[in-house]
Amino acid sequence: MSKIILTNIEPGLNANSSEMANVVIQRLGLMPRKKGSTEKMHCVLVALYERAKIATREKDPKQSIMTVENMGVSAGITRQTMYEYLRRWLELDLIIKTSYIDEWNKVVIGYKLNGNTIEQAFERARKKVHKHLDETSKYVIEMQKLLKNEKISDSVNRKN
Repeated sequence: MSKIILTNIEPGLNANSSEMANVVIQRLGLMPRKKGSTEKMHCVLVALYERAKIATREKDPKQSIMTVENMGVSAGITRQTMYEYLRRWLELDLIIKTSYIDEWNKVVIGYKLNGNTIEQAFERARKKVHKHLDETSKYVIEMQKLLKNEKISDSVNRKN
């Protein structure tokens, strides 16, 4: 996992869905790091969810896929800049890359929520973070053993 910065921002009183989406994006570390780059990254999450709902309702999985261009438009940034932000979304397993063939037999590559709902996608992200923390826990245990053994070894060497 590359650098993910989790924040502890809280929603305001009587927050609407847009504010809540912004809080979720910030808490997951998916906001742009550069101040002022875009304040609309949460719109991508909302758009992905809306597309997933339409795809489910119309029983057409293609409807859930969003191209990078569309994601950039939702976030108010260029396609190239959106590609840079996508890496973190993918690393958290919040979205997945997918493709389909359109009516002109062209392959369309895009991204969709990694689940039918934001909640399901978030659960996958949560599992990814938990797995990372579990691995780190093993390293902590190993580090503690090494520190203890090195200390014992040093004391034995000093006696000799």
